[in-house]
Amino acid sequence: MWKTVVRRLLVMIPQIIILSMIVFTVAHFMPGDPFTGQLDPNIDPQQLAALREAAGWNDPLPVQYFRWVGNVFQGDFGRSYAQQVPVTTLIGSRAANSLRLGLVSTFFTYVIALPFGLFAGRYNESWFDRIVMVYSYVSFAIPTFVLALIMVFFFGYRLAWFPTRGTVSSSLTAGTAAYYWDMFYRLLLPGFTGGVLGTASTIQTLRNEVIDAKTQDYVRTARSKGVPEGKIYSKHIFRNAFLPIASSIGFIFSRLLNGSVFIERIFAFNGMGDLFITSITSRDYSVVITLVLLYGVIAIIGSLVSDIVLSLVDPRIRIN
Repeated sequence: MWKTVVRRLLVMIPQIIILSMIVFTVAHFMPGDPFTGQLDPNIDPQQLAALREAAGWNDPLPVQYFRWVGNVFQGDFGRSYAQQVPVTTLIGSRAANSLRLGLVSTFFTYVIALPFGLFAGRYNESWFDRIVMVYSYVSFAIPTFVLALIMVFFFGYRLAWFPTRGTVSSSLTAGTAAYYWDMFYRLLLPGFTGGVLGTASTIQTLRNEVIDAKTQDYVRTARSKGVPEGKIYSKHIFRNAFLPIASSIGFIFSRLLNGSVFIERIFAFNGMGDLFITSITSRDYSVVITLVLLYGVIAIIGSLVSDIVLSLVDPRIRIN
């Protein structure tokens, strides 16, 4: 399996190169440039032209791309035009928050989806199954920003159970127990929101797999041997029905991590998604290019993780 992992990692290299070329080209076709709107509108046009020339924005696009690639190989992704700090420093300060949000969202996704899907499949056509299916359709159809706004309004303002802005209170001292508790507490509402949005496909898949597994020969054999019904579902049916879910774990995590843009923006969560929106509106191209490239790499790695997890869950399957 390790040979396969190494081979897949090598295949990622041309994928990342092609992705970087597409992202770099599309970003430079966006209207304006990093200096648009960042300076005094009354600035001398000659001075503005000199700034663009010094930044290399008048060079041909291939020259700019290969210069950027050369810097990337040296660990330099450029500087943020808007905040005047290295891109790696800026993204590094946000990445941990986005990673925590993605992990919490993934946790809530499976905490909700696994029991719902299992019991809906076990008792299909029951009132519980109908409720779960309605929930699944609504969570699948509702836009991210709409659900996030509902969560903010209901749990943040009406019930006042959770704070609705920020990753941690600025009044707390870093490293203290109160600091980490406040950080965890502020993760719950946006993490739960992201988790709910990721449950629909998992519930549908698990429910259908359980319904199909109930009619299989190995289940009838287990019943004929007197195996308790609960054990049949927990040990036999669930293990086989979980295989398609296991194959999508990497995809789900990468989707939640990459798709938290609206959640982070609405909750004023200081993560990469919020930075991405801010960078687009300020035309901070060096940050936008790096973030899109990073999101693409995360998606590619998610595909590999899904294959590895599936091979570990089911010994009959080996990635070759």
